[in-house]
Order: sequence, then structure tokens, then C-alpha cells
Amino acid sequence: MTGIRQVVRSRAFLVLVMVPAVAGCWEFVQSLAERDGSYLITGGRWLDVQTGTLVENDGIGIRDGRIVSIGVPPDTAEFLTEFTLQDDMTILPGLIDLHAHYAVDLFGEGRVDETAAYPELFLANGVTTTFPAGEMDPVRMRELRLAIERGERDGPRILNSGPYYGSWRRGWDDEAMTADSLRREVDHWAAQGAAGFKAKGIRPEHLSVLIDQAHEHGLTVTAHLDSGFGDSVNPRDAIHMGIDRVEHFLGGDMMPADRTAYASLEAFDDFEGDALRDIIDLYVSRGVNFDATLSIYGYWGPHDPEMTEYWTDELRFLTPYMREVVEGRPQRPVNESFAKMSPIKRRTLKAFYDGGGRDLITLGTDHPSWGRYWSPFAVHRELLALARAGVPPADVFRIATLNSARAMGLEAELGSIEEGKSADLVILRGNPLEDVRAARDVRFVFAQGRLHSPDELLARAEGSIGPANASEESAWRPGGRR
Repeated sequence: MTGIRQVVRSRAFLVLVMVPAVAGCWEFVQSLAERDGSYLITGGRWLDVQTGTLVENDGIGIRDGRIVSIGVPPDTAEFLTEFTLQDDMTILPGLIDLHAHYAVDLFGEGRVDETAAYPELFLANGVTTTFPAGEMDPVRMRELRLAIERGERDGPRILNSGPYYGSWRRGWDDEAMTADSLRREVDHWAAQGAAGFKAKGIRPEHLSVLIDQAHEHGLTVTAHLDSGFGDSVNPRDAIHMGIDRVEHFLGGDMMPADRTAYASLEAFDDFEGDALRDIIDLYVSRGVNFDATLSIYGYWGPHDPEMTEYWTDELRFLTPYMREVVEGRPQRPVNESFAKMSPIKRRTLKAFYDGGGRDLITLGTDHPSWGRYWSPFAVHRELLALARAGVPPADVFRIATLNSARAMGLEAELGSIEEGKSADLVILRGNPLEDVRAARDVRFVFAQGRLHSPDELLARAEGSIGPANASEESAWRPGGRR
């Protein structure tokens, strides 16, 4: 049994349904619920991310995609479908990934956006909002967003980021990108519905224009920056330009401009010194968000079984042909640089948290998969990485929900379980405040009030990533068409 009792009401009848994994039952429940879209969830407990406490659930009412009541409702009959959760079940706000790459690189020749399975896989893992943080094919990703919004595809809310700004975009030309052409491009993608922008490998003069023009549209800018070495930008300088969020490296004097940020981080050990304290103080005083992306170092460095274990067979989402290719490859060599940086990254993040940055940390996974460790599952590895860095579990989930919503200016709509907000909810078994890995046991997901079964979503995605045979490989390489 799923542990959920369902009462389906209508004006004509009242039906009590226990919801096991029985063929046809889920479809019956879903078809009735979709006629009305109103639900009452009782039992279990829900996480108040504002206070970091679990609250006994007397009732969460959903109608027309929104949370309309919390507590005992005045009239239960106004909700068509009622779920009664078992005591050991927990409701979280929908998880938000602000570095949610849809891109994969299956052949080591460059990234392409994966849209066949990733929307279902994100939802199945409780991720109800994604910001791709740089799209390889922004037209394709915009089409995916619109298809989800129209109800033609199941998937999380996509906050389109448009193309990369900087050398990481294919065809980017520093000399040809003038201030005026950059402004026109920002205007174009804003008109296409972009929710924010991502810079990587950008020069200072371009970043300044990007930030100013994005802010003209009320949109945010995030960036993968460096130390100021060469033509790069140190995060400290980007903060003075007005950037909204910084990824990976804090910057400042802990990353001097005479070497790359990676070289500085590998050797950094002065956790009590002025350089780290000063840059943290700058973030806090300016209210700039930091997206640490801790878990990515585990994929490239020496494997840590606790971080990189599979709790489900992720390879089953590859086509049979592609799975054979991936399993036939030799083990990837250990990236010694990442191996050195991983523990330093965790200590840096904890220093940022302790230094007043709790509400400025956001969740981002940043994993363009090569055929293993899919990005939609990475959110749970990032939750664990944050906890292992010393962030209390309650704040781990605050980071993954409310903090990330605020970073995109969406806190009035997303990020917590409150009346009037979008009904983005994750129902799981277990207590995530005792072990954040409980969030992996997702039983049901509500995305903008629509109910989804993770088991059904996962089954639908099986065998769909990658080419079906050798003749289709070109479509999964940069420039190929699918």
C-alpha cells in the first residue's frame, strides 16, 4: 500500500479508495481529480521552512493550482479528493534547482539539451521548479517550457535562462558583442519569457551591461566567475556591478588575480583569515546569493560511496543501445584538482552559513551528465552534501525551497507551504529532519496543483535518453537535430 487513503467526492456519490499500486487504480483517481482539481490532504506532517519545524497536518486544501487553506477546513465537502496520510509521511514544499542543467554530453563532444526524459525525472524527484543556468538550445528549451505550461508535457516549472553570456556559448565573439548588441539580445530573450540570465567566461565590460539590462526587465543575473585572472571577473567586482547570484567561488582576496580561481581554491586553508571573512561580509551586506554546487566534486573526484551511490537504477533511463555504450566505457579518471577542492568547498560553505549567509545560500546541482548520475537525481545528492557540510537539515530544506524562490524574486508564489501560494508539494515517507535522504522516498508530487505519481513518471522515462542505434548518434552531438 502507498500509505495514502483517498476519498473521492462528487455531488452524486462518495467513494473511499485505498490506493495500492494496482493497474487502473491510479488512472481512476487521477481522472476524477482532474475534473475538479481540488484536494484535501490530511494526516502526516508538513515542513514549515520558515521556522524549520514539522507541523501536524490537520489539512492542506488545494484548488485551482493553489493552496487555499491550512488547518481544519470549514467544509471538507468542497474538496473532491481527500488524501489521508500515514503518521510517518511528510509534506515538503516543491524543491527548486537553480543550476538544473538539462544538458547532457553522452559522447564527450559537447553538450545538448535533453528534453525526452528530464522533465518527468525532475518531477519524480520532487523538483517542481528548475532554472537551467545556461541553455545549449534556448529555442528548444523555450518550447519545452511552453509545452509544460499548456499541459502538453508533464514537467517542473521551467525558468528559462536563455543562452550563455560569455565564451561558454558556441559562437560567442567577444569583439563582436558590443554593448548595444548585448542589450538588444537581453531585450529579445526577455520578450521570449526568460526568467533570468547566466554568464560564464564573460569579460567585465560585458557582464556590467548584462546586469544593467537584465535589471531593466526586472530579471536576475547569475554567473560562474573566476579570480580576475586574464579577462575574467572576480565575484567581488561582480557584486559591485550589482550581480544577483554567484556560483561556485566566493572570490575576493581569497582568489587573487595572479592565478585562476581553481588554483586558489585547491590551496586555500586560511579559514580564520580576513580574506574569507571580508568576502562573506560583502555578500551579506549586499544581499547577494551564493550557489555552492557542492555535490559536483564527488562525480569528478574520488568516488565517495555515500554521495555517489545509486538508490535506483539510473542507467535504465538510457536507451538499450546507449546503455551498452556507457557500460562498456572505462572508469573516468579521477580529477585530482576536484578531489582537493571538495573538502575545501564544504568548509567554505559552512563558513558562509555561519557568517550570516544562511538566507543567501541557494540550491544548484550543476551536473551535465555523461550517461551516469542524471541531473534530476542530483538534487538529493546536493541536499546530502549541504548536510555533510554542517548545515542543519531544516536549513538544508530552506535552502532548497524558500531561499531559492527568493533568489528568483518568486517568494510570494513559491518556496513554502502557505495559503495563496502555488500548490507545489512533495509527499514522502520518513522524517527528512532526521536524515535528509528521506526526501528520496517520494510518493506523490503536486506541481501547480496537479497530482503526479513518481512511479508512473519514472516508468514513462525509461529507455528514452540517447540514440536508439549508431545512426542516431549525430543527433546527440552538438549541432545535431532531434
